Amino acid sequence: MEQMRRLQLLPLGTSDFAVLRQRNQIYVDKTDLVFKLASLPEKFFIARPRRFGKSLLISTFESLFKYGLRDFKGLAIEKLWREDKTYQVIKLDFSRVKNFRSFQEFVKELDNYLIDVMLQLSLVSPFKTKTEGLRAFINWLDVQTSNSVVLLIDEYDAPLTACLNDATLFNSVRSQLAKFYSVVKSNDSAIRFFFTTGITKFNKTSIFSELNNLSDLTLDPTYGSLLGYTHTEVEKYFDGYLEQAANVLRTNKDSLLRKLTKHYDGFCFEMTAKQKVFSPWSLLKFLASPQNGLIDYWFGSGGNPTVLVEYMRSHSFKNPEEYAKEKTIPLVNLSYSSDVQNLSDIGLLIQTGYLTLKKVVGTTAYVDYPNDEVRTAIAQLYMQQLLAGRTVEEVGADNIVHRLQTENAESILHLLNRLVESIDYKDYPINTESSVRALVQVFFSGAGLRPIVEHHNAHGRSDLEVDVVNRHWVFEFKVVEENRSADDKLEEAVQQIVTRNYGSSFQDREMFRLALIFSIKERKFIRWQVVLPSEVTV
Repeated sequence: MEQMRRLQLLPLGTSDFAVLRQRNQIYVDKTDLVFKLASLPEKFFIARPRRFGKSLLISTFESLFKYGLRDFKGLAIEKLWREDKTYQVIKLDFSRVKNFRSFQEFVKELDNYLIDVMLQLSLVSPFKTKTEGLRAFINWLDVQTSNSVVLLIDEYDAPLTACLNDATLFNSVRSQLAKFYSVVKSNDSAIRFFFTTGITKFNKTSIFSELNNLSDLTLDPTYGSLLGYTHTEVEKYFDGYLEQAANVLRTNKDSLLRKLTKHYDGFCFEMTAKQKVFSPWSLLKFLASPQNGLIDYWFGSGGNPTVLVEYMRSHSFKNPEEYAKEKTIPLVNLSYSSDVQNLSDIGLLIQTGYLTLKKVVGTTAYVDYPNDEVRTAIAQLYMQQLLAGRTVEEVGADNIVHRLQTENAESILHLLNRLVESIDYKDYPINTESSVRALVQVFFSGAGLRPIVEHHNAHGRSDLEVDVVNRHWVFEFKVVEENRSADDKLEEAVQQIVTRNYGSSFQDREMFRLALIFSIKERKFIRWQVVLPSEVTV
């Protein structure tokens, strides 16, 4: 506890740059990149998932242009910034304008928000009104002098993603926002600097059509580490917390950092696929409470954004058989805006942080889950869809990790059958070995396990294996249409396990090798057999 008091405070939950500096919280210095951008009289956009520090970045620009170097003592920009002039800074957070059910409600909410902002900043508009905030703001901007305004917009897409599945409302909201962005364009001479953030980059959604001179930094290698923490930054700024956490968990700092990298690192947002960053929220949550271990924070915070939730309401999530498959997307598709009518599943998962760039070969980007935490979160999304919004607890398939660790094979069989019985067969028919395996894989993955599919050894490859503390489970699945062939299939599965010595590389653990036969007709597992260690060919 004494060491914890001596450490500089973690910046957990603080998105106001000036407040963060006043509290003497840790600031991972990104101001060399802030300087590069702020030095240019241009308009910029960057897309990142939630919880990556977009609001803090916006606040950093706000402080710089409003107060100069007041809050930047000891940071890189202090030796770089030479501009003495300060500006009228307008910071808008459009996540404040997303709780509406009709166009009329949206117009009222937007007007009220803009009026509040104008009152707080004492902005005087030639158009006197207490209700028409958009019109008042437009008229105020119209009379501003050259190079006098800095306009910062956080989460530009929040009003649009809030009505993603209502095409009529979406188009109406887009048209209203177009009025806002068109006046920004028409008053270009007054804008010293413009920066906006979002999660998604929608095609034809006003900002990108009206502001056709907007520079998109999303895939720019120069700014690949602008948001998120690099491995080097984690070691530099959080060394004391890493040491403290290692002591709490009774390990060494290097070993802990490797585990943290596997669990929270791996996000890549730039087109060369070289710069990886940690999720700031997840890492900081861990460092704040290391005694809780490597908990998955992603799904409960940044991993369930409105855009993804809205999209899933009208689209079936990908078949679980796609969960572990290699995924690709043309690199050029990542540079362009998405058409809201034809939103790409892979593109959306990249934008929301569930998939990330792993490598680029020619014009093709290979994408995958960035780390273990997100791999679990995506499995949980699959389970939400498969169970029609119910939880595994509600269908009686909970505590799978504990059950695999403590119970016998028959108990696991019954658990899997309860899960299968809860799935809508119309949306997800289970009729092949691969569909059975995919279901079990997603189920285990959603519980935080790391199942291995088609694990290879010298003699063949098993369907699925999973490690649970001191136990190792091997599953071999077979599917039958008629029960009369179930016994033959069971014998076939058992012989595969025996002759091919599945699980042989995990002899240091208690071994459970299980042959399971699934009946398409009965829609459940109907035969099973445990293969004892003495039966396996060595």
